[in-house]
Amino acid sequence: MPTAIELAEQFQVSLVGDGSLALGGLAPLERAQSTQISFLSNPLYRQQASDSAAGGLIVSKADLDFLQANPGAHSAQRVYFVSKNPYASFARMAQHFAKASAPIYAPGVHPSAAIDPSVSIPASCHIGPFVHIGPSVILGERVVLLGNTSVARNSTIASDALIYPNVSIYSETQIGERCIIHSGAVIGADGFGFAPDLSATGVEWVKIPQAGAVVIGSDVEIGASTTIDRGAMSDTVIGSGTKIDNQVQIAHNVTVGNCCVIAGCAAISGSTRIGNFCIIGGAANFAGHLTIADRTTVSGNTSIIRSITEPGQHYTGVYPSMLHSAWEKNAAILRGLDKIRQRLRLLDKSK
Repeated sequence: MPTAIELAEQFQVSLVGDGSLALGGLAPLERAQSTQISFLSNPLYRQQASDSAAGGLIVSKADLDFLQANPGAHSAQRVYFVSKNPYASFARMAQHFAKASAPIYAPGVHPSAAIDPSVSIPASCHIGPFVHIGPSVILGERVVLLGNTSVARNSTIASDALIYPNVSIYSETQIGERCIIHSGAVIGADGFGFAPDLSATGVEWVKIPQAGAVVIGSDVEIGASTTIDRGAMSDTVIGSGTKIDNQVQIAHNVTVGNCCVIAGCAAISGSTRIGNFCIIGGAANFAGHLTIADRTTVSGNTSIIRSITEPGQHYTGVYPSMLHSAWEKNAAILRGLDKIRQRLRLLDKSK
């Protein structure tokens, strides 16, 4: 197990306490033991942190001052990792400890994999059972394709990408370095594009060919069962460093900037452009052909129907829940607001 001083030096945080203390993992405040590390990033949990049996705590300077002024039963044997961003420091330490238990995918190609003769597989790659790789696919070094994944023609997957089982990657897709794509994701399916043709004899929805591609930058993570549609004429683009949760829908020609986070069940309609460093809550949805400025935050369940041009704003449009009977009364009032407004205008004119 690494010592406290080794961890502090590796993750560039200050250490308060015995640097020789050996620490072997992370755990929540309420479950952590004397050989484990926990973290405090919300002052609401200061008392819980004080009472915790954790051998190490990742804290801010302000939280350290509180904990030292209010010691708990285990404080005398504890070390503190003092960080400007305890949550991020916790995440990096968690990655360090997770590597020890992470599965190792040995290089090689499973005999059941179906690989087009035009494809050259680097010796460092892992190709799992029943993987299908189409013509002219290019794989970088140390790419991992797990069972039943399909990579269609002319696609490119850069070095160190990890593709979990049952992922479908359609043709012409480009995936950057160190990307992670979880099971059930579909990358590059046709966008939802149909032109109405209304005539006296009937109605036809004429399919618009989806001739673009999907281009994904480096260090992107895509959650399970998320779908990213290919462009109609231009490409759908996901910027480097962006993290996308499970069951997110990204439509054709959408551009998502760098280092965005998109929570589960969000939906972004076609040709909308999301800026850099945006935060999108779960089940938020965007109309098509919008432009969203950099550093915009959108709360969960919020509908965005107009472009946002000023950077750094936070938008929320969630109607508070209430008893159904109360909601019906309020809805009836909302439905009549226009009539009420007209009556008020008439009253104002009569003065």
